[in-house]
Amino acid sequence: MKTSDMIKELCNRRNISVSELARRIGQTPQNLGKKLKRDTVSLEELKQIADVMGVTFEQSFTFPDGDCIKTGNE
Repeated sequence: MKTSDMIKELCNRRNISVSELARRIGQTPQNLGKKLKRDTVSLEELKQIADVMGVTFEQSFTFPDGDCIKTGNE
C-alpha cells in the first residue's frame, strides 16, 4: 500500500477529509493533495499527521533476528 493510500485510509477511519487533515497540519488542501498524488509526503509530515490524528507512526528497518533501527527517539 502506498503512503498516500495509507493516509487516505487513516482519514476515512477517523472520519475527516484530506482537506481537513491538511489544515490540521498547517498546509493548504491543494498542497497536500499534490503531495498525495505524487506520493511525496515527507517523514516529518507523516509524524505530524500521526500527532494530529492521535495515532502512532513507526518506521524501521527490521533484521531477521528481530533487531530494529527505528526513526524518532527510540
